[in-house]
Order: sequence, then structure tokens, then C-alpha cells
Amino acid sequence: MKKNILKLSSVVFTTLLFFSCNNDFLERYPLDEVSNETFWNTENDLMVYNNSIYDRARNDNDVPILMAHDDGFDSNNQSFWYIDEFSDNIAPRHSRHNRYQQVRGGVHNVSSGAQMYGWRDGGWAFVRAINVFMDNYPKALENGVSEATVNKYVGEARLFRAWFYADKISKFGRAPWVDHELNIDSEELYAPLDDRETVMTNVLADLNYACQWMPAQWGDGNDGAPGRLNKWNALLIKSRVCLFEGTWRKYHGLSDATMWLQEAANAAKEIMDDGPYALYDTNDPENDYQAIHKMKSDLTGVPEVMYWRRYQLGVFTNHVQSYHRGYNGGATKSMVEDYLCTDGLPISTSPEYKGDASLRDVFANRDPRLRQTVLHPDDAARWHWNNGDALRTYPRVSGMGGQTSETGYSICKVYEPTTSHASYNTSDTPAIIMRYAEVLLNYAEAMAELGTLDQAGLDMSINLIRDRAGMPDMTMDVPMDPRYANDGVSALISEIRRERRVELFMEGFRYDDLRRWKQGKKLENPDLGMRWDDANKAEIDPEGKATVKTTLVNGVPYIDVYQGTDWAVPVFDENKHYLWPIPLNAIAQNPNITQTPGWE
Repeated sequence: MKKNILKLSSVVFTTLLFFSCNNDFLERYPLDEVSNETFWNTENDLMVYNNSIYDRARNDNDVPILMAHDDGFDSNNQSFWYIDEFSDNIAPRHSRHNRYQQVRGGVHNVSSGAQMYGWRDGGWAFVRAINVFMDNYPKALENGVSEATVNKYVGEARLFRAWFYADKISKFGRAPWVDHELNIDSEELYAPLDDRETVMTNVLADLNYACQWMPAQWGDGNDGAPGRLNKWNALLIKSRVCLFEGTWRKYHGLSDATMWLQEAANAAKEIMDDGPYALYDTNDPENDYQAIHKMKSDLTGVPEVMYWRRYQLGVFTNHVQSYHRGYNGGATKSMVEDYLCTDGLPISTSPEYKGDASLRDVFANRDPRLRQTVLHPDDAARWHWNNGDALRTYPRVSGMGGQTSETGYSICKVYEPTTSHASYNTSDTPAIIMRYAEVLLNYAEAMAELGTLDQAGLDMSINLIRDRAGMPDMTMDVPMDPRYANDGVSALISEIRRERRVELFMEGFRYDDLRRWKQGKKLENPDLGMRWDDANKAEIDPEGKATVKTTLVNGVPYIDVYQGTDWAVPVFDENKHYLWPIPLNAIAQNPNITQTPGWE
């Protein structure tokens, strides 16, 4: 914030000159405006200022960290529900999702301007706002606010800064680390980008400070509701950031991977040992996984939900349910095939697998989470699919009319009929930003990567998730799925990765996971849908209205979502596609910025 400047009219100025000049009078600050000199005096000042940081963070496109659902029209493509479209989990075709399809297909280019979820001016304004706080909060100490009180808000600001910079490093590999307010003549505006090591060292320092000083509860009456981030949220963010960084370093050949992985495991374990959270589990494995994702309006008191964003009619609403049912494209064949059978074995080795000759066979003897994620033909009436339209059967694919799916695997994980068919931008669909299942997955993966995971560790993490789903426990001697034998990791790590994909489907993790594991080549596999042979066509589309195209796999036709499009043959260039290019306008403004390697 800058000192406010009084704009005096000539009449007032002449009047003032008529009186004697008084230095004390001239140094007064306006009484009807907030100025930098009269602010920063109380705890309330610190709280109110940080409220503005939360408000900036609500713009997910500029600040893609505390991601939820955008309001109004932007609900069509800006929600964490869509982030998996960058990956092999979901196959959209709508033109409003072209950015997802371009990145997924490896046909994105260096742009002249801002990118979705990338290098945007609003994001750097967010950093500047945080650093204004960092430059000014000591005034509160000078005015008698206790150090412990001040440190809570400092931790809050540093958590946001760390999280933002971790996102930039994950996408671009370098970033301009700035920890104080800049002005138009600041030399840092024309400095080269800082390297990964410099930025991430500062990120870890910020995360550690936040975890030390942020309170477990703020005591402001909003604990359990979507109020301020707390210590447990900070620890989850730390485990997420450190897991990404540790595995990135391990699989991309950088140093200190072990330190980062240990930090990830420790942060997750602290939540597991001391935090107030638990999986939502009513001993109903056929419904519990899906239940929290379909709850409306208020998630206060749900033990698994660690942080969420509230939407309320007349205050802040969204239209994400309505857009999502028509724009998401559907789950991919690859995603559907990763669900285990009920004996705990993959479809490649389980005698329980019935194959995919019919859609009902696909669901038979499978992990109950599959049917809670992808629409079973018999569940259309149960979920009031398409607003209870009883005249149509499902699945329905492109060309058939009604609520169709590009892959044939319609996503029902979050579907709620009332808000899906509500009037434009009147929906109060909440957004689960952090949930406890991720803590358990982060812990198990970090420990496995360290080589220190044992059966007790599995039982307190992965197997709690499997118990909720009614699935057999994972053991340390889990057999290797032949489909993943060439991934270069142990069978145990492969199964933990599978569990993560299944449990966190459509929650925005898969693309980053593939990048940090250096498994980008998986994105060169085409996105296919359900089996589309004569028998299925006769059952599903007897009138022959479908307009889908197919590709043969072992002589069997499957829906090929992108055949005939610009991304029909996906490409993943190992030399460039793990990171994103910096927009050309940013380089034009600062010629000392060099382009991301491979994108020159």
C-alpha cells in the first residue's frame, strides 16, 4: 500500500496558504481513508489484510492453488474437477476445453499472453500483495500486538506464498523469487529467473514457518467451516508440495530427493497422529466413497473434509454441476481398467474379471468405487440421471441425444440432479479442496519411495481407504501388474500409484503425478472409451444414431475420442513437455528471462 495523496482543489490550497504553514498539519493523513501509516496497528488489521489475500486466491485461473469452482460462466472450464482433463483420466471434446485437450495431446505452443493456470499477471499481483504484508507486519509488533499473535498471520501469508511458488516451479521449473514489495523502478523486475533450488529452499522455509505458527484452530467461530486455513491444512500442503518435489528430484535425476520425501512423510504423519480428521465411513462401501462428493451446500462437520469452499445463493454461486455433466467427456478406458477386482487383483490377472463385452460386465466383481464414479446402466434411475428422464437408457454416446458421454463412461462421482439442472449460476455445489484421504496416500507413497514403508504403515494409510471401499488390504508382497512391469518401479509403488489414481480421480492430481513420476510417455496412449462392437452397438444404439469413431485394440473396436482431431495422435516430448513455456509477453517485458528449456 502507498501513502494516500490528497488532491486539493485550488480554492482549498489558496485557503491553506492564507494560514500559516504548520508542518504537523501538513503531515496529517486522511481520516476517511485507510493509509499505510494508520494501518497495521492491531490484530484486526492483520486479519483484515489477509482476508484480501484469500479473496485474491479465489481467482483460480490467476492463483491456481486453493482451487475450487469459478462462478457463473467461468464454471464451464475453471474448476478443479476439470484438471484431470490434462491427463489420461478424462477425455473432453467441448471447444471450451481446448486448452486441456491441447496440453493432453502435446500440441500446445508458446503463447504471447497468459495461459490458463499458468504465468498470469494476476498471480504476480497476488505475490506482491503478500509481500506488502511481509514488509509491514512488524508495525503491529511495535504497536503492542504479541509476537505469537502476529506470527499466526505471518504464517498464513507465508503459506500462500510458498504454495504459489511451488505451483510455479512445478509448471515452469524456475521463477522470480521475491520476498518484499516491488515498485515500478525495482531492479528485481528485470532480473533473471531464480533456479529451482533457490526457490524451493525458500518455499520449504515458508512452509515450515506456517506449520510452526498457524493455529490448529482459529477460535473465530468458523472452525470446521470454510474459514481460515489452519495448521493441519498447512501440513497437508507441505506434504503435497514435498512429495511432488521429492519424487520429481528422484525420477528426474536431481539432488536431495530423500530430504524432501522425508519432509512429506513427516508432515502427513503429524496430521495422522494429532489431527482431528478421519475418513467418512458409515460402513456402507457401496456409497461412502461417493457420498461426500454429492453433499450439497454445507460440509461442516464432515470428518474427512479438511478444507472446502462454500457457495451460497445471493452471495457466491456456481454453475459447475450443469456444465460438468455436458462438458467433461467421460472417463477413459485406461482409467476404468485401473480399478481392481474384488479379490484385490488387477483385471490383467484376476479370475473374477468378466471382460468388457458388455458394460455390465465391466462393473462385475470390481472395486465398488468404480460404480460410484462411472455410471452403471442400472443406476440412471437411482441417480435421477438427466433429471429423471425415464424415456432414455444409458450409456449414451455422441450423436444419440440426451446426456451423452464421449467415451461411454459417464462420470457420476459428483452428479447431483437438483444442482445439475438448476437455473443458471444459482447452484451452491461446495468444493472439497483438501480431504484426509490425500494425507494417507501422501504418507504411504513418501514412505514407499524412501524404502521405509512396512505393513503397519500400509494398514494405517492405504488400507484404511480400502477398508472404506470394502476392498481387500494391500500387502507388502503385492504382485506386479503386468501392465506396469515396464514403469521402472516396484510392484508396491505401482499399486500405491494405482490407489492414488482411483481414490483421487477427478480431483486434479493425475497430470502432476505423471509429470513428477516421469511417466509422461503414458500420455502418448490415445484416449479410448468403451467397447463398440456390433453387440454393444445393437444394445446401446439400435437406431444407429451414434457418431463415434473407433480404433481396434487386439482386433476389438473401442471408441476413439480424438480420431480426426488435431490431437488424434498425442505426443509427449521428454525434452520439453514436463514443463510449460513462459508466455512471450513476459519475456518481452524482461529480456533477462529465458524460455523454458525445450521451448526456445
